[in-house]
Amino acid sequence: MRSRWLGWMAWALALMLCASSAATAEEKHFEVKQAVAAIIPQLQAGGFVLYMRHGPTDTTKPDRVPTVDLNDCSTQRPLTEAGRQLAARVGAAIKKAGIPVGEVHASPMCRTKETAEAAFGRYQVDQYLMYTSNLTAAEKVPRIANPRRLLSTPVAAGANRVIVAHAPNLMDVIGYFPKPEAVVVVFKPLGDKGFEYVATIFPEQWAELVP
Repeated sequence: MRSRWLGWMAWALALMLCASSAATAEEKHFEVKQAVAAIIPQLQAGGFVLYMRHGPTDTTKPDRVPTVDLNDCSTQRPLTEAGRQLAARVGAAIKKAGIPVGEVHASPMCRTKETAEAAFGRYQVDQYLMYTSNLTAAEKVPRIANPRRLLSTPVAAGANRVIVAHAPNLMDVIGYFPKPEAVVVVFKPLGDKGFEYVATIFPEQWAELVP
């Protein structure tokens, strides 16, 4: 019985290591496309999805797993004041560039809601954008399907859909862990054909793209 239990433990450990290695390799081989100035008129016309990672957070105060309370920000890793200000600057740059913002979907975590509020002044909470790192494989399933849907569903010209969520979620969807915090990843929704990754706009780039 003990040998069988040890065998199962070894198998589970090997499976975890393989999964971790695969994820790392997938992230390593993801080709990041840094945005260029030509992307601004495209975004001004609308029809894109902007996936924004929340602003910088205080990593000395981690999420209180497994007792995170979505109604109690003290149980979650908080957005810093610098993070709030950076989110506001990104939102101001998007507005200055004349990039139209339609619906704004935010994860239910406090740091994402506060980022969305600072950047866009509004948001609608989407429970299925919940931070996936604290979830089981089964719990992740709808949290992976939902961003895929939001990235794929066409957006009418004259507006852009915004998602304010987490880096691990995008890693789960396309193998890309976007860095740093407050980065914006641009996608073109293709309906039944899914979506196309277009470019990444780093926080410090906005000053160059929108002088």
